[in-house]
Amino acid sequence: MSKTVGDFLLERLSEWHVRRIYGYPGDGINGIMGAMGRAADRFDYIRVRHEEMAAFMAGGHAKFTGEVGVCLATSGPGAIHLLNGLYDARMDHVPVVAIVGQQARSALGSDYQQEVDLHVLFKDVCSYVETVVSPAQLRHVVDRAFRIAKAERAVTCIIVPNDLQEMPAVPSPPRAHGNVYSGVGDASPHPFPSDDELQRAADVLNAGSRPAILIGAGALGAGKEVIAVAEKLQAGVAKALLGKAALADDLPFVTGSIGLLGTKPSWEMMDHCDTLLMIGTTFPYSEFLPEDGKARAVQIDISPRNVSMRYPTEVNLIGDSAAVLRKLLPLLKQRTDTEWRERIEVNVRKWWRALELKAMQPASPINPQRVFWELSSALPDRTIVTGDSGSHTNWFARDMKLREGMMASVSGKLATMGSGVPYAIAAKMAHPDRHVLAVVGDGAMQMNGNAELVTVKQYWKRWSNPNFVVMVLVNNDLNQVTWEQRALAGDPKFAAAQDVEPFPYARYGEMLGFKGIRVERPEDILDAWREAFNAPCPVVIEFVTDPDVPPLPPHITFAQAKAFMSALAKRDPDAPGMIRQALREIWAGLGA
Repeated sequence: MSKTVGDFLLERLSEWHVRRIYGYPGDGINGIMGAMGRAADRFDYIRVRHEEMAAFMAGGHAKFTGEVGVCLATSGPGAIHLLNGLYDARMDHVPVVAIVGQQARSALGSDYQQEVDLHVLFKDVCSYVETVVSPAQLRHVVDRAFRIAKAERAVTCIIVPNDLQEMPAVPSPPRAHGNVYSGVGDASPHPFPSDDELQRAADVLNAGSRPAILIGAGALGAGKEVIAVAEKLQAGVAKALLGKAALADDLPFVTGSIGLLGTKPSWEMMDHCDTLLMIGTTFPYSEFLPEDGKARAVQIDISPRNVSMRYPTEVNLIGDSAAVLRKLLPLLKQRTDTEWRERIEVNVRKWWRALELKAMQPASPINPQRVFWELSSALPDRTIVTGDSGSHTNWFARDMKLREGMMASVSGKLATMGSGVPYAIAAKMAHPDRHVLAVVGDGAMQMNGNAELVTVKQYWKRWSNPNFVVMVLVNNDLNQVTWEQRALAGDPKFAAAQDVEPFPYARYGEMLGFKGIRVERPEDILDAWREAFNAPCPVVIEFVTDPDVPPLPPHITFAQAKAFMSALAKRDPDAPGMIRQALREIWAGLGA
């Protein structure tokens, strides 16, 4: 049998070192799926339960490997389903290539079944989107899609009409006018600041007396360099959510997360600093940065479009964070005045004590903060943690202590529900020897997590370390939005929208052949975590927690307090529990 376009597509993917593809079949990609069957020895094809999960997993693969993630979907509804996961990848700046089918070229423009204008559909989320209209074009489109995705850390899309997929392949286009050639190979940019820019940045940083550092995902892999700069400047380091794993949480000068999910030490450091160094972050909330004009700022980022977009920076250093910091370090003066740094470290110690006090406050039946506080000591070395979006993200950001060698990520700027379990599956596929933990709320678990446990059932026995833990925080409430309604809009909980239907998550896990653990008493938390991480199989562990424990921001504004009181005045159905738990939180936090 002669090679088809589908066969050549997969050959080209192999040349780009693609080994794993997440997808869902359909007749719009029959020719590609037939070729996949013939190339099964070269590809690890992972069939998900829904195309959105394929896109999430491709993004998760990129986050936890640094490689380009690849997802595959059929035409029409399959392509549409990819969008949320692709936007998640785009907004967190990770490289993903989506391959989608399309109706036959002769039918396009006729309102044919499942015909969707895929260029219009994908043009916002993708930095490059192209339809292959002839076999001779395929080579160029594939090469360009991968090169752009990797170089720009972007999402790209290859559209292949279904009639084209089974046509004879043209590996080398004819040498004729109108044809183009292309080759496999990265073209990653390596920008680097000039000596003058480095010196100007050093001058700004050396001139300050109260320096603060903020790191994001762009600082992953630059931990040693960040520590060296922080020691030289005697600065504290705050972490944006995607930068949580960049530095260990047990370092005395790490103030923890920042923003609505942030810590009091991060808030105080930003509020009082006179110099700010931002490294690899597009943290969105300017109200948690220094007041405009109060601090001089330097920013390091791989992309010029990301600098001076949240805070006015005097010097912008474009390049890889670790490489730039290594060049900057010799230009920085060793600060001998340690008063500022000591003040930060005192605040950090007080904060950790206050967090423990808050976590140990009674609740009905379990305080969710304690679930994460106890988790920190139970986490095995080198664990990969994936988080979803919800009130549990607060406790992931604040209470969980990540150690050196661990990896972690959540949906950052899109903050979409439903990413926790597919991220974890992608992490486990890429690192089958490591412990992987997905942290998920009951709302997100019902949205898509339960379905993707079937994907875990399909593949878990091939993992060298079969331990895979999915933690469900059960509070029967879409809790983050409930609290946002109270604190931001002043509205009481709208139970019809916010209540989550009870579901037996642990028993469902047992039905799939996993270990199921249900925890209803706070004194059982630590032993349950240890049992989960020692299980020789996947685990679904559910903690029944109190929805009335408030995920308070590090600094409560008058407007937020007023809105909260307004919600109480409007007879919020959970008002008694809210008042009780809020008073406990405030009392426990008085020492911080």
